Amino acid sequence: MDVGKKLKALRLGNNLTQEELASRLELTKGYISLLENNKTSPSMSTLFNILEVLGTDVHEFFSKESDQVVTFKEEDFYEKDDDVLNHTIYWIVPNAVKYEMEPIMIKLLPGGQSNIDQPHPGEEFGYVLEGVVTLYLNKKKYILKKGETFYYLANQEHYLVNHSNHPCKVMWISTPPTF
Repeated sequence: MDVGKKLKALRLGNNLTQEELASRLELTKGYISLLENNKTSPSMSTLFNILEVLGTDVHEFFSKESDQVVTFKEEDFYEKDDDVLNHTIYWIVPNAVKYEMEPIMIKLLPGGQSNIDQPHPGEEFGYVLEGVVTLYLNKKKYILKKGETFYYLANQEHYLVNHSNHPCKVMWISTPPTF
């Protein structure tokens, strides 16, 4: 195991510079650099402190298997039908609310509509997987068909409507999670 490389990856995953990590641990930037380049080894106490600051522990750090699930199958999805608005939402990444973005798939039946989202911080992206859908963004409307995308700041009212006679499906991603 490349301890230095793994420490560096954890540091970068926490959006910390060597200097910021060193400061939190009352160490020097040079020492952090030496650790990451495997030029020195930390004491057990220092390693425990580094791992704590980086949000992990010794067991997880030295585990040969990653506990992080990175792939999901259809049976992992959570779905919710809305008979009033005539749509089904599929949460395709379980527990996505703990991440920085939340992807869903929404199926709109003919005449169906998504919930009307009020302005909120963040950004949203969508990709039309099948059919034709109308995006309402504030007072403007945009018609999108299969293979087309949308992207906007979520700081204005927004929602989707299926005005066609056929179902449509949209992959919709929000950051931060809001669905």
